[in-house]
Amino acid sequence: MHAIQELHCFALAVSQAGAFIHCHSFLREYRELYRRERDNLLQNEETQGQDPYELAVYSTWRLSYDKLDISARLFLQICSLLHHEGILEEMFERAALSQLNLEDSKLQEEVEKLLNHFGKKKLGWSSWKFQKVIMCLGSHSLIGYDNQNHTYGIHPLVHHWSSTTMEGNRHDMQKLILTIIGLSFSLTFTDEDYKYRRRLLKHTTNSIASLKPEEINPLVGMHIAQIHYEAGRWKETEVLEVMVMEKRKQVLGYDHPDTLTSMEYLANTYYHQGRWSDAEALHILVLEKRKWVLGDDHPDTLESMAKLANTYLYQGRWKEAEALQVVVIEKRKCVLGDEHHSTLTTMGNLAYTYREQGHLNDAEALDLVVMAKTKRLLGDDHPETLIAMGNLASTYREQGRLIDAEALEVLVLEKRKRLLGDDHPQTLKTMSNLAVTYWKQGRWQDAEVLQLVTMEKTKRVLGDNHPRTLENMANLANTYRDHGRLKDAEVLGVDVIGKMKRVNGDDHPDTLKSISGLAATYRDLGCMNDAEALEVVLAGKRKQL
Repeated sequence: MHAIQELHCFALAVSQAGAFIHCHSFLREYRELYRRERDNLLQNEETQGQDPYELAVYSTWRLSYDKLDISARLFLQICSLLHHEGILEEMFERAALSQLNLEDSKLQEEVEKLLNHFGKKKLGWSSWKFQKVIMCLGSHSLIGYDNQNHTYGIHPLVHHWSSTTMEGNRHDMQKLILTIIGLSFSLTFTDEDYKYRRRLLKHTTNSIASLKPEEINPLVGMHIAQIHYEAGRWKETEVLEVMVMEKRKQVLGYDHPDTLTSMEYLANTYYHQGRWSDAEALHILVLEKRKWVLGDDHPDTLESMAKLANTYLYQGRWKEAEALQVVVIEKRKCVLGDEHHSTLTTMGNLAYTYREQGHLNDAEALDLVVMAKTKRLLGDDHPETLIAMGNLASTYREQGRLIDAEALEVLVLEKRKRLLGDDHPQTLKTMSNLAVTYWKQGRWQDAEVLQLVTMEKTKRVLGDNHPRTLENMANLANTYRDHGRLKDAEVLGVDVIGKMKRVNGDDHPDTLKSISGLAATYRDLGCMNDAEALEVVLAGKRKQL
């Protein structure tokens, strides 16, 4: 059964495997042999008869391949460099209609030449020509159609075999495919465009596999980086963004708008990795240059101010964050309008700042406005809408409206799991928030179960020392304490404080919260001297702040 699964239940391949096993009289070792010698086994001719239908698997496919026209052959080769499922006509159409300039005439020409085979016309796209290519492959059972998702796919074994038909340079073809994906990209905030970019992720992962970052066109690299960024894959994003930034510095200069944009994207990625000092330094540099080049009120300058405010926000520098956010909101209202995406995003961030300072009514008022407008503009399921809903839930939780907070968080969690997957950082953040709500309701068992899952997943996705991982550890320590597991709370509390001091610094609000939690644990354990020592430290820190 395992061997059949390894062959993906492909009848012709299973038949070939059976013939080989019959001749050699062993079954147990076939699966391991298949993994090591897949190509040789599938091309094995030892048991072939004279009937063409008895030819080995690869030989049978080769007969079909030889009957294909050049366009169908090229498309099959392209499919071998994409993921075997979820292949979209839309990707090729978007690339063909793209007006983006790659600033590499040779690459642009090669991509256009390739797209001409599949439907690119001088003034548009021929879906009929694309369908003719698909029908040619389909007539030989080399491609299938997924009616539910309206995509194309090829069998995993055909996918592997088709890579052996590459008539040109495989490496060059990979660059062309990645460029097509990049050209099909559209950085807009509609729900449909976001979902489209999510569908590209598995194809970018396949097509970028053996390419070095410096081999990728900067514009393409920036677009592929955005796909990884939205998937929460920040290490892969950083590698591409560093490449784009360095190339643009060399070609365009340090002060060119495209160079500054690439620096800002990299700073955002540092921010999501918890590298706030690195993010702050880049944002300050970009802000100074944009003020000088574009002026104080240009939308790009305001974006830089908003991003810098976010780095202050997550370092616990509330007053600095608030001052910048208020300025940005007022200017954005004048320049972009009350309902522009950027205006609403900064309003949501200001609500966060108010909440952290205890101004809960002000936070709620802003959160309600942002959520209502974002829902109307982007839809109920858009990622920005879910962020707004999650922010309002956090404000409800701090107000003690725990039932309202739980209802919103459960809804956001279900939507994020469906849209982003169980392990996306945004999904994990929602799980963490819901666990805190359970904790505040005294539902310690529910909180603990969710926190353990969240902590392990966050460690795997973001790393052991990421600020969100440490936040989850601190929350779990609080749950252990209130659940009466005081020794577990102490061990975890000591560990998390040591890590938070290294990652966030001694004076960061999260570090101080963890110290306060450990002091409470020591009091419950009866270790009054240890508790008082920590409380003296806290009192000193709060005087300084």
